[in-house]
Amino acid sequence: MIVGIDLGTTNSSVAVWRDGRAEIIPNALGHNLTPSVVGLDETGEILVGMAARERLITHPGQTAAVFKRHMGSPREFAVGRRKFRPEELSSFVLRALKADAEAFLGAEVREAVISVPAYFSDAQRKATRAAGQLAGLKVERLINEPTAAALAYSLERREVESKFLVFDLGGGTFDVSILELFEGVMEVRATAGDNFLGGEDFVESLVAGFLDWARKSEALDERDLDGRLRQALWVQGERAKRAITKRETGVMTLNIGGKEVSWSIDEDTFAGLCRPLLDRLRAPCERALRDARIRASELDEMVLVGGATRMPSVRRLAAQLFGRLPTVHLNPDEVVTLGAAVQAGLKARDAALDEVVLTDVCPYSLGIQIVQSLGRDQVRDGLFAPILERNTTIPASRVERFCTVIPYQRELRIDIYQGEARQVKDNIHLGQTRVKLPSKPAGEESVDVRFTYDINGLLEVEATVVSTGESQSIVIEGNPGVLSAEEIEKRLAELGRFKIHPREREENRAVMARAERLYEELLGDHRDFVGRQIAHFEAILERQVPEEISEARQRFIELLNQIEGTPYL
Repeated sequence: MIVGIDLGTTNSSVAVWRDGRAEIIPNALGHNLTPSVVGLDETGEILVGMAARERLITHPGQTAAVFKRHMGSPREFAVGRRKFRPEELSSFVLRALKADAEAFLGAEVREAVISVPAYFSDAQRKATRAAGQLAGLKVERLINEPTAAALAYSLERREVESKFLVFDLGGGTFDVSILELFEGVMEVRATAGDNFLGGEDFVESLVAGFLDWARKSEALDERDLDGRLRQALWVQGERAKRAITKRETGVMTLNIGGKEVSWSIDEDTFAGLCRPLLDRLRAPCERALRDARIRASELDEMVLVGGATRMPSVRRLAAQLFGRLPTVHLNPDEVVTLGAAVQAGLKARDAALDEVVLTDVCPYSLGIQIVQSLGRDQVRDGLFAPILERNTTIPASRVERFCTVIPYQRELRIDIYQGEARQVKDNIHLGQTRVKLPSKPAGEESVDVRFTYDINGLLEVEATVVSTGESQSIVIEGNPGVLSAEEIEKRLAELGRFKIHPREREENRAVMARAERLYEELLGDHRDFVGRQIAHFEAILERQVPEEISEARQRFIELLNQIEGTPYL
């Protein structure tokens, strides 16, 4: 069984293609979205999702979030006494989604199509694959998030020729892709983005605004805020952002040393705080239009993807940039997952998808370091020569010929880079290969360098000496900060020793984590009331009668909802 997965910065989800359509798979709580949060409980069991998110405030040292932003880097996150790489934390989320899918489908899930931001680097894509392997999944395909969204969107209009733009602002990343749909073919024309721009940054702007206001009006000293208070403030920022999105005004409340401090903010003030972030959305949009050689007026539709696109200020900016109101009939939180499931259906060769053809592009330029001759035995080194330019349709193979500039050199080292800068020091080094050369004067020997890039982002580089026909090739598999195959095997064995909190008890664990968090936030009679309810629910859990537990849990959830409203996803 193969599924489609959206591994998100803030939330993740899984879907399956069956009976001629893509279907979202709910988790153990009945939710379509699972928070991308991982934690350890008091017994050392791994918690994933809502229960872990609730403990971000009460147990910040034992919980990790927003780790997707650091995929492909050597960054480690401390969770209790153990440190985890982003791939390992992501693998716990993927394992939870895999378990949800298996419970829903009644079959083992072994393969997955996983979505990644279109602007993810080579290292980040490899790290995502590694996370899938650590979760016990064969990653059949990595699909760019805007492309996945467009695939789900295009199924509704297979017979309509159109040019459209996908504006994808998620929790941690921003992508924009321009696509063309014609005769059952969906072609990605161009993509651009920012890997460190998303809904999380808008929340941070609210937090910064609150702290600035509190310093001036309440004489707040930031040094008084410990880890729990800072996390509580972030949660208040997230709730205020969502309130502003729905009703133009939000309130952030924080209890500091027994004093309750509240700040009210309207949509215009929020937009002002986020102006630098909104401005950063412009450049990728302009680059994508320029690379696709399309004017905004030529677009037939603009599709919004990602929960952060619900913010009024973002929708206004998108409408201004492209001169049209966006298409909003698709759920922005789920459309990427549905598209990944469509791609899974294509991989499974489902008959209902025979007429769908999908092409994608290379998001970055790929090339080598060269030396430029300036004459009179002078050279300038460290320059970048693109061989596959960004937004080249993939799979692709390109070759360029390079000549020697040093007399009688016997070996040529080819350093491979990814990026757009003129100097290689500003790009990302991917690897190197070497070829032996006949000893000849400068300029009399040439080497053909061929780059071959497949749909999964795998790059093969082949260098052939023109005069001898001898060649060397390398498949770029390892990057600094990316786990090797041996390291993946070793960490897979280590992660296997961690006990995952049982899925069948997830509902109880989530409501208990929420109640414990509320108990810490409240004071007086409200706190006492929640404490009594926790004790009552714990007593029912001890009796281990499933029907009684289910009824008590539902009553407990309703009581908690009366106190703070329905929890957000």
